[in-house]
Amino acid sequence: MKQSLLFVPTLKDAPSDAEVKSHKLMTRAGLIKQVAAGIYSYLPLGYRVIKKIEKIIREELDKIGASELLLPALQPRDLWDESGRWDKYGPELMRLKDRKDRDFCLGPTHEEVITQVVRDYLNSYKKLPLALYQIQTKFRDEMRPRFGLMRGREFIMKDAYTFTETEADLDTWYQKFSDAYTAIFKRCGLKTRIVSSDVGQIGGDEADEFMVMSEVGEDLITYCTDCDYAANQDHSKLNDGDDCPVCGGTITTAQGIEVGNIFKLGTKYSESMNAKVINEDGQHIPVIMGCYGIGISRTLMASVEQHATDKGLLWPDEITPFHIHILPINVNNETHMTLANTLYTSLKEKGIEVLIDDRKERAGSKFKDSDLMGIPYRIVVGKDAKNGQVEFTNRYESETSLKTIEDILDFF
Repeated sequence: MKQSLLFVPTLKDAPSDAEVKSHKLMTRAGLIKQVAAGIYSYLPLGYRVIKKIEKIIREELDKIGASELLLPALQPRDLWDESGRWDKYGPELMRLKDRKDRDFCLGPTHEEVITQVVRDYLNSYKKLPLALYQIQTKFRDEMRPRFGLMRGREFIMKDAYTFTETEADLDTWYQKFSDAYTAIFKRCGLKTRIVSSDVGQIGGDEADEFMVMSEVGEDLITYCTDCDYAANQDHSKLNDGDDCPVCGGTITTAQGIEVGNIFKLGTKYSESMNAKVINEDGQHIPVIMGCYGIGISRTLMASVEQHATDKGLLWPDEITPFHIHILPINVNNETHMTLANTLYTSLKEKGIEVLIDDRKERAGSKFKDSDLMGIPYRIVVGKDAKNGQVEFTNRYESETSLKTIEDILDFF
């Protein structure tokens, strides 16, 4: 794509209210713009990353047999009355009335709606198991939105739900989603820990969180230095230096950003909302449910926190908005532009996503914007163009060398 046509409003300085690295850099790099407290517009560069994360999620969940659907963000009160959560959820639930004075809410989650969608269909155990997921905007009226995309009032989330006949089947799907999440976050370039947690407002019998270790994380994680044990401190009540409850090793604490969670809901919603099947013995039994969430906008934010440099962003390979950034130093120089356009066309023909900075800007501005945007491979077309060579930088390795067009095409 030509950079002159791409809307990337980079800033010299971060907004005064930006407290953490990811918020500062995403704003300066032109990925997001605040509309109100906890509400952001995703600008083209940031939205390209969002779509890459969504693509990875779809591939991994389709692989385990989950089906995608789309549920409404606007939910009627009567469904929440059925589950008993209308009065219990608290002030975070964004409530509103329609013109006929009927109560609705903007969905912070979709357990009620998904149960209502499938309960008429699920009349026999033969139709189980069932796994459904969606990628959707969620709403929570946070008292104190903070840290950019960390805690917002509107955010993008993937939520999934399973319906099974037995606890053993739930255990199987719980593990499938856990393994899928591990693959998803690895492909997104994130190092995560699975930690035990409380069920919170979602409810159910058991829950685990996927945490990205970060000094700006809102959760305090306790983990063992000798085994795989890890838990949210609210759940474990352990401190630095305590003995591990699993192996007796030493407990350490660290801050973490929650990017995903999985819950064993059991029959919490199927009992109250009458989602039952007839089993093999002819008995009406409530289906057993699981719930599985990934904060997509949080995953974007966590990636920036984990990978950004002092100069700007540096995207993992599978979620980078473009793979290569071509910077012709002088767009008025015919030699520069001929070589730059030849590279641009040749790389695009190989199916590689390329951004070419064809703007009539000074070289210094182009380099600063390129550093901010974080595209991992940079090609600078300058004084060596007359010899058919360009300056090639692999930002993952911090290596720069002179290469010919043939060298670059071979590299990719």
